[in-house]
Amino acid sequence: MQKSTIYPTVYVLGNGQLGRMLGYAGAPLDIEVRPLAFDAPAFQPDESSIITAEIERWETTPLTEILANHKKFVNKEVFGKLADRLSQKRLLDELELPTSPWRLLENAAQWPELFSQIGEKLVVKRRMGGYDGRGQWIINEHNKSLIDNSLFGETIAEKFIPFDYEVSLVGARFANGDTRFYPLTHNLQQNGILRYSVVATDFPQQAAQQQQAEAMLGKIMHKLNYIGVMAMECFVVGDRLLINELAPRVHNSGHWTQSGCSVSQFELHLRALLDLPTPELQIFAPSVMVNLIGTEHNPHWLSTPFAQLHWYGKEVRSGRKVGHINLTHPDKGVLITQLEKLRAELPPDYQSGLNWAVEKLK
Repeated sequence: MQKSTIYPTVYVLGNGQLGRMLGYAGAPLDIEVRPLAFDAPAFQPDESSIITAEIERWETTPLTEILANHKKFVNKEVFGKLADRLSQKRLLDELELPTSPWRLLENAAQWPELFSQIGEKLVVKRRMGGYDGRGQWIINEHNKSLIDNSLFGETIAEKFIPFDYEVSLVGARFANGDTRFYPLTHNLQQNGILRYSVVATDFPQQAAQQQQAEAMLGKIMHKLNYIGVMAMECFVVGDRLLINELAPRVHNSGHWTQSGCSVSQFELHLRALLDLPTPELQIFAPSVMVNLIGTEHNPHWLSTPFAQLHWYGKEVRSGRKVGHINLTHPDKGVLITQLEKLRAELPPDYQSGLNWAVEKLK
């Protein structure tokens, strides 16, 4: 007997953990989600199918060429625009949204002007690719030779920002222009990779920062006519937010929503893509997300109360995201107790981040 379906199939370009978790979110609603590797066998999806992606940039293969021409590849033009840091920065400037001062780095003759007009300390980033700390260099007058000729034209140079801390906002836009936003997430990066996220609604300046961030991300999504979940990472400098990066997809810093909110970011993305009725987002309790980076599976994690382990089934390699742990509880003291339990079950390089997360909850 042929299975009866209410909704069209959602194909996800990319078959990593984000696509996998979109599948988990779709199952209770009977939404079939099918992640696709870039080199998967080429086929022609049904016209009613919806195409999305879990990554901003992909290689050209027979399958990606077919999908790129599908009439329901949602946000197809947005992915390329935001994957290139040059066009992403130009968008922010066009919208008059605050970001670090920057220039396209075209040749070595620019260095004197960059150091005098932008700052003595710069962050040089690859325009395409380069994430989790890769493809980025901190440059000053004394080490500018690190940027060789092959990088000119392929990188941008930004002012190095001595920020107070980092936050991100994850939100979604629907086809009719309605938006939903989660609370700002406080993040700790180590070696360029997100290690911890902490969410609560009573942080200092939370209300003002939330209003500012929602206005910024909403303006971006409306300009792009974007549909689905988008993430915006920001530096906090005093009472200002400076946009660091945009990600047109579900995002690592939104993983806590799987246990801490009435609708997870993965379900919210599917609801927006399919234009399904969606209530306002309700936050259950303070939450912490621990990103598991290049560390072996530890079965003792499963004995942590009020915790939810997501293990991605990947080969463990240094610097690779292999899983995450969500912790949620109305009492911050209980969260702190559980983090202290995890302290003995996580490698030494997690300890300073654990201290940071505990302090954020106090």
